[in-house]
Amino acid sequence: MDALDEKANGGPPMEVEEIVSVHDHEAFAAKHMPDLGHEVKDFQVFTWRLTNWKKLEKKITSPEFECGGHKWRILLFPFGNSNAPPNDTVSVYLDYADPKRAPEGWHACAQFALVISNIHDPTIYTVSHAHHRFIAEECDWGFTRFSELRKLFSVQDGHSRPTIEDESADVSVFVRVLEDPTGVLWHNFVNYDSKKETGYVGLKNQGATCYMNSLLQSLYCTRYFRKAVYQIPTEDDHPTESVPLALQRVFYHLQTSDQPVGTTELTKSFGWKSLDSFLQHDVQEFNRVLQDKLESKMKGTKAEGAIQKLFVGKMKSYIKCVNVDFESSRIEEFNDIQLNVKGMKNLYESFKDYVAVETLDGENKYMAEGYGLQEAKKGIIFQSFPPVLHLQLKRFEYDIQRDTMVKINDRHEFPFEIDLNEFLDETADRSQPWVYKLHGVLVHSGDLHGGHYFALIKPDRETRWLKFDDDRVTPVTDREVLEENYGGEVMNGMVPPMQRNQVRAMKRFTNAYMLVYIRESAIDEVLAPWKDEDTPAHLKRRLEEERLQMEAKKREREEQHLYLTAKVITDQTFSEHEGFDLATFDERNWPATDLPSFRVLKNEPYSTFKSRVAQHFNYPENQIRLWVLVNRQNKTVRPDTHIPENEPQLTVEAIRNTMAVRQQNDLRLYLDIIPDPSHPEIPPGSIMIFLKHFDIANQKLTGVGKVYVPRASKVSDLIPIINERMRWTPDTPLKLYEAGGEIKPGMIELMKPKLTFTQSEIQDGDIICFQVDMNEKELHDFEAQGMYSNPVQYYDFLQNRVMILFKPKFEETDQDHPEFHLTLSKKQNYDVMSAKVGERLNWDPIKLRFTTTHSNGTPKSVLKRSLNQSIQEIMSPTYVNPQTTVILYEKLDVSIVELETKRSLKVIWTGIHNKEESAHPFLLPKTSSVHDLAVELAKQIKLTPTGTGKIRIFEVSKDGKTQKEFTGSEMIGNIPDPVELYAEEIPQEELEADDADKVISVFHFSKEVSRTHGVPFRFVVKPGEKFSETKKRLQARIGVSDKDFAKYRFALIQAATFKQPSYIEDEDTIYDHKFAPEDVLGLDHVDKSGKTRTGAGEKAIVIRG
Repeated sequence: MDALDEKANGGPPMEVEEIVSVHDHEAFAAKHMPDLGHEVKDFQVFTWRLTNWKKLEKKITSPEFECGGHKWRILLFPFGNSNAPPNDTVSVYLDYADPKRAPEGWHACAQFALVISNIHDPTIYTVSHAHHRFIAEECDWGFTRFSELRKLFSVQDGHSRPTIEDESADVSVFVRVLEDPTGVLWHNFVNYDSKKETGYVGLKNQGATCYMNSLLQSLYCTRYFRKAVYQIPTEDDHPTESVPLALQRVFYHLQTSDQPVGTTELTKSFGWKSLDSFLQHDVQEFNRVLQDKLESKMKGTKAEGAIQKLFVGKMKSYIKCVNVDFESSRIEEFNDIQLNVKGMKNLYESFKDYVAVETLDGENKYMAEGYGLQEAKKGIIFQSFPPVLHLQLKRFEYDIQRDTMVKINDRHEFPFEIDLNEFLDETADRSQPWVYKLHGVLVHSGDLHGGHYFALIKPDRETRWLKFDDDRVTPVTDREVLEENYGGEVMNGMVPPMQRNQVRAMKRFTNAYMLVYIRESAIDEVLAPWKDEDTPAHLKRRLEEERLQMEAKKREREEQHLYLTAKVITDQTFSEHEGFDLATFDERNWPATDLPSFRVLKNEPYSTFKSRVAQHFNYPENQIRLWVLVNRQNKTVRPDTHIPENEPQLTVEAIRNTMAVRQQNDLRLYLDIIPDPSHPEIPPGSIMIFLKHFDIANQKLTGVGKVYVPRASKVSDLIPIINERMRWTPDTPLKLYEAGGEIKPGMIELMKPKLTFTQSEIQDGDIICFQVDMNEKELHDFEAQGMYSNPVQYYDFLQNRVMILFKPKFEETDQDHPEFHLTLSKKQNYDVMSAKVGERLNWDPIKLRFTTTHSNGTPKSVLKRSLNQSIQEIMSPTYVNPQTTVILYEKLDVSIVELETKRSLKVIWTGIHNKEESAHPFLLPKTSSVHDLAVELAKQIKLTPTGTGKIRIFEVSKDGKTQKEFTGSEMIGNIPDPVELYAEEIPQEELEADDADKVISVFHFSKEVSRTHGVPFRFVVKPGEKFSETKKRLQARIGVSDKDFAKYRFALIQAATFKQPSYIEDEDTIYDHKFAPEDVLGLDHVDKSGKTRTGAGEKAIVIRG
């Protein structure tokens, strides 16, 4: 029972409160039950008279009454619900009567007011109101602290009698059962099943990609598009490397899964690392890049042309003379239309604004070829709209005053249906009406710096509108599709007092930023019913196999507690093992040995398990014996006892619990092969010893099997046995060491040959390490080469060895920049590491620079060679679970000694014609000036023989529109890193410009001002010069052929307006424009450099795959 202690009758003291009687049901409800904006299905009032209040039971219920097809009653605790001491309150609730008889999955949405009133004067009362979704788990709702008892029994200010008089009172409930057309009103979404309720599932949110989710859902519901994506052949692709396959998989999972679908594979296939996903790109750019990508993959397949057919329309920009028959026009294709929101009341007005005609007259007349200056009309008209129309509402714009992007939350209405006929050229094909139906609304809630995205989609004519909000899909009302996403003031006026809370105030930041309309005549084709054969068989097959694998894995996880893993060490694995013990199990800096493993039911009899092992290793059962390994006190893991063969009841779990004490979840075993099965017993009084050979020449430690020796024999008795096994001459002198003695696993000590094994405290499973004995000189020679001369030193190396992964810092991995592991000792230092990496890369170690990394793999800090730290210090203690240490390397052209006092810079030379001609690396003392850099650059480039001979070094501004020039005196050591430097030859024209001329900035962009490319430059504008002349000088300045230059368009970009760029005509004189410092000239042409910049400091979206 939830407490909602609201008091609704305490207005400001000066207000004269209108007195309402509880008996006046309509007026009472109007005063105390605010309109929640939902349709009322039924309204009932029920009153229950109570007498002898003080003698009432602790908990009582009223008779039942009906409202909205449900049975209700009042639940009253006259002295408070004992769950809420002190016992001096009244608790009262609305209770759903007999929920057990209600149909399964029932719910009722009710708004209600509970009232206790005086039986003689119904204007004296105490009231509280609430609303709730009544369900089986929450079938009563109301007020635990409805009122203090003493207040109800005493006369309150302004009244002549108490609420409860003579121990009698009326308890009433006013109930409005509300319509719940979507079935999810006030739903808490615990155990909500999107698939069951709507037939659709959501997408998981992967960080700042929710506009991606809303767009993907919209594209998925565009069934013609989904079908086309499915037609791209992807049988041989890998999902994280192929965008089409990853998208097919997302679509298939949306189609078949009953759980929300992940998009990690898809973003991986774009080549996005998680960081990129978080750089919030805009949906339009994302959509274009995705479609370009798919379009190129559709070439030559059944799907070719599908994107063009679905999403591409045509528009015409024109200038038409009024008094003579002359028109200049160009036709362009578009994938989406960007419409203004600011100052526009609705979508129709935004379209009118888009095709608005501008009159060129007076000083602004147009120079028409062959006709001279003419009055003209300038504008855009549509030639055709695509079947699926994507409209981008410009909710995000640049605000010059604040010098930042802002979100426009103005109200902007859009309809379920719009006729676009009037925006089409008279030549357009009108055989079918140009009526469009709303299919999708993509919504952004919040401000510029984040917020939340979701989509509202009507998947086809029959299906209702649905809200796709990341992992949840819910039905919505028409009001939630339109009204709630227009933006602007909330609820058009006063917010009722009960709702003056944050949730409502936020509403105004929730509005549509993209609309999807489908042409009515194309709906049946675009949203055609989905047929089974539309899903490619290869995809079904592949994903069905994966699903079965996943289910098997899930089953395996669920049944995990019934199984344990048995790991088996064999003589083969022992011989390949380089390290302590017989195998590595859980060492911090070294991977575990890959051992043959068996998944065994805990209650499996040992005999069954043994025969499985025998079969696996191809031995008759009577030829094998299994030993259990235990963790000894000194942390070594050694065979302890062999498993008895004669106990039929023995299970695998019993073995683990009784024989392998202090063991992990797995059972660790040693496979002992019996040489002569007719005499399987171990000779009495003998122990099993494992042997390891330390090969000094090859610096290797290898297992060479085991031997049984009598406890009482001498250590030196092993020597002939070893020589025979190694096929050495019988008198080869050996030194023997006990490995991993009683102290700790890394310990190893020389054994005394004359002692017995018992005296040497050797037991079953111990390891003895041997090496050929050499004279001092030979040993000294090995040590002089930096080699270990005995197992003691080698064991010390093992104790300290670590595996480090080296990766290139800036390059993608390739032949020259491989990714590789090296084994080093923590005791070694920087110099040894750089020498080993240099050897591996075939590169001078002094020209390698290393950078440590954070645990997520990003660069941390550059290692200084001068410190010559140990590997232990370089690895620095990570308190998280130690994963592999990753160190990044750079192959430099200069020694790092030099680099520590010098600055390495790269300058891109753009010459006299603003072309990226060449890149020049420099390494200069940090104290050099930018002027010194220019002097050095001049030695490497060719200047125009008759030119100015002057070089300008500059950076490009963040938005890509202007140059940031250096004065020349700056020290290069102080230029912040990273930096992109450019240099150009200053043209004669600029140097000779006089006071009357203006020098302006010019930049390159493609279609949209934010899609800048190339390098901005400076240009002289002369007074009185028509643009037709200015253009010729521009062409000469940037050195572009006539053929290419004919495709250029020129626009004046004013920072101070929200307007689209104003394109310049030949007759204009741009000198006459009053240039504000940020105003620039833009050259609109296709980017051939492939180096698009996007928006201020944003990365352009690149989708690889």
